[in-house]
Amino acid sequence: MTDNTKALLYKKITDLTEMAQPSLDKLFEASSRRELSKGEIILKQGQICKNIVFVEKGYLRTIIDKDGIDINTDFTFENNFTTNLKSLRSSTPSDTTIQAGEPAIIYEFDKEKLLKLYKVSQEIESFGRKLLEQLLIAQEEHTNLFKLFTPTERYHFLQTNKPQIIQRISLSQISSYLGVARETLSRIRKKG
Repeated sequence: MTDNTKALLYKKITDLTEMAQPSLDKLFEASSRRELSKGEIILKQGQICKNIVFVEKGYLRTIIDKDGIDINTDFTFENNFTTNLKSLRSSTPSDTTIQAGEPAIIYEFDKEKLLKLYKVSQEIESFGRKLLEQLLIAQEEHTNLFKLFTPTERYHFLQTNKPQIIQRISLSQISSYLGVARETLSRIRKKG
């Protein structure tokens, strides 16, 4: 793990919970670095999720295959974590695929290694719990977009709160994420 990555990850972790250097070192040792090419899959729909992933560079997209059509449900950019919570926690097959949306560098934290660390470090256990809470909140926020807002309001929410999606993701993938046809999204964008 590079010093820059350690610094980014350290900040992300300590934003969630206080952690002394020995615990951080143990946590970093539980990770493995991977370089991904665009389109490379790290979790396939139907597999059991065994990792929590930190994105150092690039982005990951989470998709569901519905009748041969990819529906984007999440995008995870640099300096953020992702996983399939349901599959990770219950050891059931994942209902989503996670793949690199562009060339990426990630760090995978193995579930079994983390569970062992939780038993020996209250700080690491606290981090794991708070990270899962953060991921659940993000999922709830996305769900509420569809319950509470019109397609136009959802697009404006992205512009204000998640500009990286607007700047880096293709129109067809954004339309899938927002649950609208590409033509509808084009009209929304033209209206401003």
